[in-house]
Amino acid sequence: MLDTHDSYQSPLASRYASSAMLFLFSEQKKFSTWRRLWLILAEAERELGYPITDIQLEAMRAHLNDIDFEKAAEWESKLRHDVMAHIHTFGEAAPEAEAIIHLGATSCYVGDNTDILIMREGLEYLARKLATVIEKLSGFAYEYRALPSLGFTHFQPAQLTTVGKRASLWLYDFLTDLKELEYRTSTLLPRGAKGTTGTQASFVELFGGDFDKVERLDALIAEKLGFEKSVPVTGQTYSRKADYYVISALSGLAQSAGKFATDLRLLSHLKELEEPFEIKQVGSSAMPYKRNPMRSERICSLARYLITDALNPALTSYNQWLERTLDDSANRRIAIPEAFLAADAILNIVLSIVSGIKVYPKVIAKHIADELPFMATENIMMDAVSKGGNRQELHERIRVHSIAAGAKVKEEGLPNDLIERIANDTLFGLTESEIRSKLNPENYVGAAPKQVERFIANDVRPALERYKDSAVEGMELKV
Repeated sequence: MLDTHDSYQSPLASRYASSAMLFLFSEQKKFSTWRRLWLILAEAERELGYPITDIQLEAMRAHLNDIDFEKAAEWESKLRHDVMAHIHTFGEAAPEAEAIIHLGATSCYVGDNTDILIMREGLEYLARKLATVIEKLSGFAYEYRALPSLGFTHFQPAQLTTVGKRASLWLYDFLTDLKELEYRTSTLLPRGAKGTTGTQASFVELFGGDFDKVERLDALIAEKLGFEKSVPVTGQTYSRKADYYVISALSGLAQSAGKFATDLRLLSHLKELEEPFEIKQVGSSAMPYKRNPMRSERICSLARYLITDALNPALTSYNQWLERTLDDSANRRIAIPEAFLAADAILNIVLSIVSGIKVYPKVIAKHIADELPFMATENIMMDAVSKGGNRQELHERIRVHSIAAGAKVKEEGLPNDLIERIANDTLFGLTESEIRSKLNPENYVGAAPKQVERFIANDVRPALERYKDSAVEGMELKV
């Protein structure tokens, strides 16, 4: 038999995702949930009057987790049907209950309901982890809410912002993702007990045509699974649009994380901000001086994968013929777990970054100093007008001086001398000291510090309140 080094292993499992998320999509979790669902079905059928004994229920309860995977594999190799294989395996483990396991159900009773349960649990886990990211990032945004920084549009210098205000843009995206995860969690519904093609015909037969009992059975199962109700109508499966909405929420998270990581890569190039870099970490096998933003790059790489993976459930949803076709099965076995594993991996890396972003205020100040003279020209022009200057003439003169100063910087690599040029131009009537008094960066950040404070107080803190006792702390990255 091949060991793990002799066969392909998903990098999402071996390198990136957490053990908690890996367990959630494990065979143990899946098939023990199937057994729990068979038990719940039997309990509900008994409560509604069908003759199922205590001995049968106790036999099932005693074997919810001790799954013989080798035996199940043997059965599946014979039957070519995974649900029937596990029915037989469960029946052999609990022979007293064998006759009533899966009574009236179709394969999608265990398959679909399990998928919904696991996706709900996965969404809740990701929401807790994302809340921890938001909490740590909001602390960073607040700490640097007033530190001026050069703003960029089109990656060209623009009006000043602050380091904290830029972080609040990342924060806002993550906050919308948290709300979307919560919404998708709250609107997920199980398939319930709907029978082979969604008509509940088998249960109508089981209860002798008593439709009230059939409806009550469906409601009882939803209740026992922790839901207020099940989906009202199905074919053989629940509508695959549910998968699309869930994975789209994960795609949204990937989009936000990718944007955050891309910004950090750009700022790392500028040497203004930097992701954590460990003492023994190697940036390049050839260039020992390199400090590559590998965590941010990995986020972008995984985000691209997850964003494209969201196309899978969209295509699956449209391609479900009539009451059902099986070409969803193989795709969903891959697309849904890997979307959750990728989202989990992305959040692990984001959390490792926001727990230790390094800020370089002196580099930030230098970049501001290089560009602030251009941005201060409007204020300079206003002062010159107040001393009797002509606004239109001053505007033209500033344009000429700005072009000349820019050429010095770009073509000759010399410092920006715009202030000296204006001070030496008698048309302005301003001394260099008067002009430089206008170059305090804090005067050019507008309401950015207050915006950050208000956003955190009014939006972030209330959203985090329900997670105050359930934070998911960061974990050491595997690689």
